[in-house]
Amino acid sequence: MAAEEPEGELERYRTSIVFLRSRPGRAALPQATSPARVRQKQAPRLLGSALRTDTCPVSWRSFLFAPRNSIKEKARLRLREFDVRDRFSHLPLARASVLLPLMVRAGKLHLLLTVRSMQLRRSPGEVCFPGGKSDAADKDEIDTALREAKEEVGLQPEKVEVICRLVPGIDKMNYLVTPVVGFIEDTFQPSPNPDEVSNVFVMPLEYFIKPLNYQTVHYKTSSGYHGRMHSFTYDDPEHEMSFRIWGLTAHFAVFLALVIFRRRPTFEVDYDLDNLTSSSENYFMNLYASVYERKKSNI
Repeated sequence: MAAEEPEGELERYRTSIVFLRSRPGRAALPQATSPARVRQKQAPRLLGSALRTDTCPVSWRSFLFAPRNSIKEKARLRLREFDVRDRFSHLPLARASVLLPLMVRAGKLHLLLTVRSMQLRRSPGEVCFPGGKSDAADKDEIDTALREAKEEVGLQPEKVEVICRLVPGIDKMNYLVTPVVGFIEDTFQPSPNPDEVSNVFVMPLEYFIKPLNYQTVHYKTSSGYHGRMHSFTYDDPEHEMSFRIWGLTAHFAVFLALVIFRRRPTFEVDYDLDNLTSSSENYFMNLYASVYERKKSNI
């Protein structure tokens, strides 16, 4: 039986989101509290070089020709604008996290993904990011993502430069899944745990806004919520195999690409691209409302 939630929880959360959006300085902090100073105080978990105070927009095309370190720095700046930290952690859902491992390869941003072992009961053979359920010993969503990545592909936590947490999603088991974004070196050699992972591959991040093989699946939940599901097929030249990326994994990858490249994709998305922050939070709130209403009806 689903745990009973306090009445008014959803309305209280909606009010908190409106308040957060209306805070002065959310989009552009004043000089007295520069982004670097605020993030040093509020997010000590963020690693890597010091944050630049120059936040002028940069064309997505500059990623194609920028030096390696410049590509990383521009991505860091954009991602930190969308860092939700622990804003959604209080929601009364079981929690899970995934790591979105970014790397620079051949002058372009790439993502590392895994294929779930066929031995697993849940979603065998499907493409996903390293991740899993939260343990009691995990301090936060970041700890969960790093621990799971180590267990699944042998990625040591100290080898990950954690950048941010993005707006979460809710999977088909009603887990609140938080995407944690971090940089890893392109020299990383995965050691897949055969009990959990059957394959590991890397693909260009740009594929998630300019795919060669893409489909959209529209769906409706039992509570009446309408949405669209992205489905990509990627032909990997390294493995000489085709991989299908869809569902929540594709959802996170698309949002990551939108945040970094700030470029309209060749397909439709559920966001207002001119107001990506607020529209992504609205999208999540609608999804959470759907889950909330369904849980209430099951009590």
